[in-house]
Amino acid sequence: MSTNVLVVGSGAREHALIWKLAASNRIGQLFCTPGNAGTSLLSENLIAKATDFDALTREIEARGIDLVVVGPEDPLARGLADHLQARGHLVFGPTAAGARIESSKMWAKEIMVAKGVPVGHAVACNSLQAALDAVYDAPLPLVIKADGLAAGKGVVICETRAEAEATVRAFMSGADNALGDAADAILVEEFLEGMEVSFLAITDGTTVLPLTPACDYKRAYDNDLGPNTGGMGAYTPSAAVDRDLVHRMIDEIIVPTVAGMSERGIIYHGVLYAGMMLTTSGPKVLEFNCRFGDPETQVILPMLDADLVGLCEATARGELAAFPALDWFPGACVGVVLASGGYPGDYTTGHPITGLDAVPDNGIVFHAGTTRRGDDVVTAGGRVLTCVARGETIGDARDLAYATARAISFDGVQYRTDIALRELVGDG
Repeated sequence: MSTNVLVVGSGAREHALIWKLAASNRIGQLFCTPGNAGTSLLSENLIAKATDFDALTREIEARGIDLVVVGPEDPLARGLADHLQARGHLVFGPTAAGARIESSKMWAKEIMVAKGVPVGHAVACNSLQAALDAVYDAPLPLVIKADGLAAGKGVVICETRAEAEATVRAFMSGADNALGDAADAILVEEFLEGMEVSFLAITDGTTVLPLTPACDYKRAYDNDLGPNTGGMGAYTPSAAVDRDLVHRMIDEIIVPTVAGMSERGIIYHGVLYAGMMLTTSGPKVLEFNCRFGDPETQVILPMLDADLVGLCEATARGELAAFPALDWFPGACVGVVLASGGYPGDYTTGHPITGLDAVPDNGIVFHAGTTRRGDDVVTAGGRVLTCVARGETIGDARDLAYATARAISFDGVQYRTDIALRELVGDG
């Protein structure tokens, strides 16, 4: 029996989900809302906004959609899963209560501390004065983190007290309240040193199935220079994460966190994404996300040798214990993000994209900020495309991913040239 599926979202993460769902022999009709130029090649794009719950419900019921897979965090935090489940619809993604693991950094920290999950020291601050006091008591460097969702702009690493004070004031005070309600409260956190790893797991609140760990690159420019972005590339696997470390992260981090939510009456269905720092004393959690990561999803899903439709259905139904252990293709996968010139600052859109029909064999292109204008595909966002490739080794995958990137062009295109390089030369 086939399953009609709706994916909510418009980025490269959603295109990757559509791509993997479309490969299932169980897929019926496939929809994406609002989608992009790439998702339209594999699914029907709808016009309902991710946060317009009534419009989404009408589309779901009119089109006989059996399963909804939610990509972004914002609709989850606003209660999309609650809204749809109350109307009898099957949803892959946590309720608003579960999404607090991302939408409230303080709440997430409380759960981790209560369950003994390894995490850096932090001071929760509900006022400007409390935050300023914490800044002057904390060792440098330190991290200022907004409690709520801030579209990737809520974390700042501060090297000096003057920088930390300026960040706190920009986040929390008066006309400079740069992040709105997201920074009504902030955390002043210990700075953790080491290698950062993204560790995602599928869970139905009881069973946990880990995905292959990935590493992403947040800074805009090579050698981790420039401003933070939503992510400029990713790869999997990493030589730094062996099987023993994966088991440790499951046992010490994912399972206790799922249990901590369950103890609070929250049965979490979906992806639990832990951003980890591999410190000298072991892995510690930087933060949790309540959904698939971007750009990690673009390199994880091509490695997954399993039926994503069945996996999402089993998770949403609370039947993950009956789903087979996940299998993975051998080798490695690398993804390189092509961004608009000026990103993550000001950039222009509407530039025609050429070369999409000339990528090398086995190169994969996931669309993000794209739209159609007549016969042309044009840029429509900061991160425009993710060029992805699998290979027998990281080096092979990297070569093909960059060959795919070089085949594509648009005015102002920018991308990092060092994605996964550290796996070959020991730095980067």
